[in-house]
Amino acid sequence: MKAGIHPENYRLVVFKDLSIDYSFLTKSCVESKETVKWEDGNEYPIIKLEISHMSHPFYTGKVKLVDTAGRVDKFRTRYAKKGASEATEAKETQE
Repeated sequence: MKAGIHPENYRLVVFKDLSIDYSFLTKSCVESKETVKWEDGNEYPIIKLEISHMSHPFYTGKVKLVDTAGRVDKFRTRYAKKGASEATEAKETQE
């Protein structure tokens, strides 16, 4: 390895997979402002992940969809009706 190109500030960090509520403790140098109390009673920085080795289809062998785009689509369809009705009311008041 080349000298002087690797970070020096490795420490224990908790990574949390939000899709399946799984956490694991490992060394990392990534920065975080949030902390969490771990099973051993100590506080560690926490990094929240969308997907990890426990929820990724390559590692699990199962297809588990993390439906982040679907939630946005549901929101748009739900409030598109409200936006359309407000636009119709605004047109009627202008005429």
